[in-house]
Amino acid sequence: MPHHKPAAAEKSRVLAPARLHLGFLDPDGALGRRFGSVGLAISNPATEIEIVRTDKTAISGHEQHRAQELLTNFQTTLGIKGHYNVAIKSAIPAHAGLGSGTQLALALGAGLQALAGQPVVPGDLGALVSRGARSAIGIASFENGGFIIDGGKGDADRPPPVVARAEIPDQWRIVLALDTRAQGIHGKREREAFSKLEPLSKATSAHLCHVTMMQMLPALHDQDLTSFGAAVSEMQAIIGNYFAPAQGGSAFSSPEIEKIVQKMGHLGGQGLGQSSWGPTGFAFLDSPDAAERLYATLVEEAKASGLELLVVSGRNHGAQIDLG
Repeated sequence: MPHHKPAAAEKSRVLAPARLHLGFLDPDGALGRRFGSVGLAISNPATEIEIVRTDKTAISGHEQHRAQELLTNFQTTLGIKGHYNVAIKSAIPAHAGLGSGTQLALALGAGLQALAGQPVVPGDLGALVSRGARSAIGIASFENGGFIIDGGKGDADRPPPVVARAEIPDQWRIVLALDTRAQGIHGKREREAFSKLEPLSKATSAHLCHVTMMQMLPALHDQDLTSFGAAVSEMQAIIGNYFAPAQGGSAFSSPEIEKIVQKMGHLGGQGLGQSSWGPTGFAFLDSPDAAERLYATLVEEAKASGLELLVVSGRNHGAQIDLG
């Protein structure tokens, strides 16, 4: 998404994509940059916001309390005055491992800036509301989409830099497994979990970087899902084992999600895992037909377990901002 300066208008609409977080490269920061993240933007679910100038501020739809806090913060820090009707038409499920908080914040901030005629710079907006504290995948997904690697958090008080971006093959699909009854670790619990984790060895971090640079990225460019999926699964196994102590001893935060993801693997799914702290699980397929077959095979079983399956694609462009 280009950094542009739109003309002032009466109404703005923003559609912001969810993202999958596939894993960290160096949680301990042996070379001075902590975490380093791998992830990608996906087509669905998405957060959609409509903002209209009005004579009295009102917020409707999903995540109203969070949106009110963001609106107050952005109006103060960006110097945007006036009243607005904020309608959150749809929202990425909260605390599901899909980056809902970042996308809501960026969508609201960008919509306000578009109305005010200010240039939209997602990294600056994220920093204003403390998004991107560990990972820049959500901010980069909003800005340009695609498959993203960030370089980890350094000493500077800003989101990590994006060090690589690649296009996601158009024909690939991802089957998501959603558990709306569960939530991944977040907030204070997340901070506590990170503080209690044992150090990840330099050798393991080096191996993760090796797999990412010499297998995952080249396979993506070659559109080789078998090699790409093997790299994702290996990263997920390593990082899942690392985070298991904070998730009841499992690489997955939801036992039902773990079971269905394993079945996806038996039916041809590749690159199996959990996004961030979950509970959302995923599997990659090499075509729309393969994804629909897997979906049709498992959808009733998933429903019986209280889960929802969703077939999505990678998103190779950022958020959509319209003025009217």
